[in-house]
Order: sequence, then structure tokens, then C-alpha cells
Amino acid sequence: MDCPRWLPLESNPEVCIFVSSLGMKSTWQFGDVYGLDPELLSMVPRPVCAVLLLFPVTEKYEAFKLEEEEKLKDQRQQVSPDVYFIKQTIGNACGTIGLIHAVANNEAQLDFEPDSPLKKFIEQTTKMTPEERAAFLEKDESIRVTHETSAQEGQTEAPSLDEKVNLHFIAFVKVGEQLYELDGRKPFPIVHGKTSKETFLEDAVEVCKIFMARDPQEVRFTIIALSKDSY
Repeated sequence: MDCPRWLPLESNPEVCIFVSSLGMKSTWQFGDVYGLDPELLSMVPRPVCAVLLLFPVTEKYEAFKLEEEEKLKDQRQQVSPDVYFIKQTIGNACGTIGLIHAVANNEAQLDFEPDSPLKKFIEQTTKMTPEERAAFLEKDESIRVTHETSAQEGQTEAPSLDEKVNLHFIAFVKVGEQLYELDGRKPFPIVHGKTSKETFLEDAVEVCKIFMARDPQEVRFTIIALSKDSY
């Protein structure tokens, strides 16, 4: 059976605002990180509670991903039971999966409208396995329709459903005192060591730099931060 496919989301914050269409209030907002040096990072409003990375899926990355999975199967990471993780079973839905990871792992500090479909989805799936959450998302019409609308409102013409998209979204979040990489294409969260509220953005960016160093010829990297609105 073919897996369902959605239109891919673009990386720009206007499309990321699709979470507001799902009932997340704008007390926290997504915005581009324009550079990785300390001066440009200092311009990002604080605090930051999640970071999204959009990157190209290349042969080098796929080889690294398989290697990493094999290594971590043997090493057994210590993953907090408080981490909300959902598998990706819908083609081109990585933008929505990344946003769910960003929001679900920060639900306590974010604000929602009373009838928010996103909050409802997170509450209904809290006790589920990552695979059960994925199956539940496949049936969630309110999120699918909002995703499709947002994809069509992007700055450039959205690709067709069948077009192969080789760009992928992942999320970085802080749960407890650990930095986690959450990627619905991977079998489990990846632990990247200790972090704090104050250093979270810088710590996440250090991991993003490793992604960039793996494919030095590539320029298609975008970093987006979920920050408390400073206006």
C-alpha cells in the first residue's frame, strides 16, 4: 500500500505560521536564523524553545544516517520518557512533523486557542507510541487541510504531490537538561548531550554545523527558531 503524500511545506516563517491556523497563539513565533556567528545569533529573540533545520537529503547524509542507527542500536541512549516523538509515514509531511515535535515538546509554555486542533491532536496522542501517533496523523483532516493550504501559500510555486523533494525538516528541542534531535524518518530521538535554557540555541546550532560540514558543497540549509515574541 502506498503511503499518503502531502504537498511539501516551504521553510519560510510565513508558512511556519500555519501553526497559528491550528490554534497556536502568537506569544511564541517562528523566525529565520540569518547566520551562525555569535553576532547574528544574538539578534534572535530569546528565549528560544525549539529549532527547525531544513537540509538536503544527500547520499552522504543517507550513508551517515544508516551508520548512526547501527551505532546507536548497540549503545542504547538514555531518552527521557517526557520526549514526544512521532514517526513520519506521510510523504512530504516532514515540515508538519517538525512543527509537531517543536510544539508538543514545549506545550506547557505555549498558548493555544480553546478549540486548537493542534493542542487537541497532542493531547489525544500523548500516551501513544510514535507509530500510533503517525497513524493518527494520517487520519487528522484538520491538520492535513491546513498543511495543504499553507504549502500552496508559500513564496514559490509548491511542487506537485508526486514530485520528489529531497529537502527535509527536523526539530531540535530541550527536554529536561538534554538536547534532542527529532526526525520522523529515524527510529528514535537522537541525544546530543546537555543543554540549558540560556545556551539552547547555540547548542542546537553547533549540531546544525555538523550537518553543514557533512555536505560542504551544499548551500540549501535553513534554520528557524521558535522564540518568545519580543514585540
